[in-house]
Amino acid sequence: MPGTPPTRFVYLGPEGTFAEQALRTVPAAERGDRTPARSVGEALDAVRAGEADAALVPLENSIGGAVGVTLDELAEGDPLVITREVVLPVEFVLAGRPGVTPADVRSVAAHPQASTQCRGWLRDHLPDATVVDVLSNGAAAAGAASGEYDAAICAPIGAARHRLTVLADKIADHPDAVTRFALVSRPGPPPPPTGDDLTSLAVYIAHDRVGALLGVLMELAVRGVNLTRIESRPTGEALGRYVFFLDCTGHVADVRLGEALRGLRRVCADVRFLGSYPRHRWGTAADRPTPAPAGLSDADYADAAAWLARLRAGELN
Repeated sequence: MPGTPPTRFVYLGPEGTFAEQALRTVPAAERGDRTPARSVGEALDAVRAGEADAALVPLENSIGGAVGVTLDELAEGDPLVITREVVLPVEFVLAGRPGVTPADVRSVAAHPQASTQCRGWLRDHLPDATVVDVLSNGAAAAGAASGEYDAAICAPIGAARHRLTVLADKIADHPDAVTRFALVSRPGPPPPPTGDDLTSLAVYIAHDRVGALLGVLMELAVRGVNLTRIESRPTGEALGRYVFFLDCTGHVADVRLGEALRGLRRVCADVRFLGSYPRHRWGTAADRPTPAPAGLSDADYADAAAWLARLRAGELN
């Protein structure tokens, strides 16, 4: 709610998953109420209905790519906006009940994405174990805790929640893998610009126009707006009909991004604004925001606007 700090949070459940771990990095969520949802759609609908103030849902994984169901849900239904991104390292552990050793493990519960990301480790360390697909990392931990399976591949928070012993940590084949989550709320004024922000959009192009997508990209490029991500998803209308999801550097309050949005509004069939929010910062020197190209800073735009106003007023000096 505009002007009111959120206190009721919902996240893609169940408990003990990376989504809960990511949500607990948000200070307001750590102090507030946290409720798991059975699906991304259920989480977002709780926000739309006013049953929750904000929802944390996965956007993309550095290994598996975009989370299509989240993009589809954001493009459809009553509008929602992203107010924050959370980027969480994906650190899988192998966990079992106290007293279980790696030599005892004959069955391993894992979400299919988790077992895929740990395929090499499983091959090298548990070649004879049977991997059983379950619905979530939390369900894997619960299954190991109940004795249904000898061990689970899960998030550290899941092992702790179910009082499991960590048999091996950091077992993912890609140690630098991360998942990007979005904190989503009902529409309201965006967080103030920080100088290092992202803006997310869902863009519908005119399919009967040659070069329509190129026109979209040019509206950004000529204003020095960097495109950090583009994904396409079918609209469901017909084969070949797509909506494009864009992440751009900048904030809706920035002059150059505002100019780009006006341009997109002119050339696109439709544009859905999905939010302006601070970019996740890792705290390294390489993480500093990229300065605007020469001639494309807000000050440059203000100077050009003032110059044009003088021309229109007949002032030529």
